[in-house]
Amino acid sequence: MDHLSSSQITLYLQCALKYKFQYVENRPKPFRPSALAFGSALHSALDWLHKERMKGTRVSLEMLHKIYDADWFTQKLDAEIRFKDGEQEMSLGALGKELLALYLEEPEKKIAGAEVHFNVPLADPFTGESLDMNLEGFLDLVEADGTIVEFKTSAAALSGSDIDGRLQFTAYSYAYEFLHRKAPRGIKVVNFVKAKKPRIAIAETTRTKADYAGFVHVAREVLKGVKAGVFPPNPSFWCKECEYAAICPLWQRNAVSPKTEAIPATVR
Repeated sequence: MDHLSSSQITLYLQCALKYKFQYVENRPKPFRPSALAFGSALHSALDWLHKERMKGTRVSLEMLHKIYDADWFTQKLDAEIRFKDGEQEMSLGALGKELLALYLEEPEKKIAGAEVHFNVPLADPFTGESLDMNLEGFLDLVEADGTIVEFKTSAAALSGSDIDGRLQFTAYSYAYEFLHRKAPRGIKVVNFVKAKKPRIAIAETTRTKADYAGFVHVAREVLKGVKAGVFPPNPSFWCKECEYAAICPLWQRNAVSPKTEAIPATVR
């Protein structure tokens, strides 16, 4: 193990057994949830858009849609996409184009970097205690004024508490501050909402050194668990889309165990 990422930390907290399957045993995934495929295709198109803008190229909606179509097609080549009940490939693809059209209408900001890679040491900002492990990842976008921009896709707009509590955004702010020796101007979350009427919800948040200290503490505990080989499953709503459900002991138990039946109360 040569580094940690915010996605690794988040996955371990969500379900340590899935972390083991994915990062320790490197087990292949038999399918890809449609939400992940959709998000990846949208991110790829946005990355292309921003890099073209950095070169001074004017991008038309038709051009952007062509890039998105190619990315969406590639998603289908890499793995079987498993759609949710009621979802259809064509409607989901069209939804992505609608959201990209909405984004292209947003005011254009000057860009400092797109898909910015970072690899920085993890250390407590107050005590200086190092974890002897680097934090690695990518910033979706950095605007010229020092604002970190993160793109998210979801069925409903993310709440303020969800945004404020996400370790991922803390990790990004920590990495930016380490690299630039100053805090980012803020973190802008551009949320592509996959509703019947697609929309873009934008929120801004910030992080402090106290947030960084908390993040480093969580990272330290995750490292302890990984090194000790502690990988308990954690049943939750994430299970229904898990690529490893077929080999999870708790999922198998749920598939064969009898369900509790409610008994009507006796009427007196």
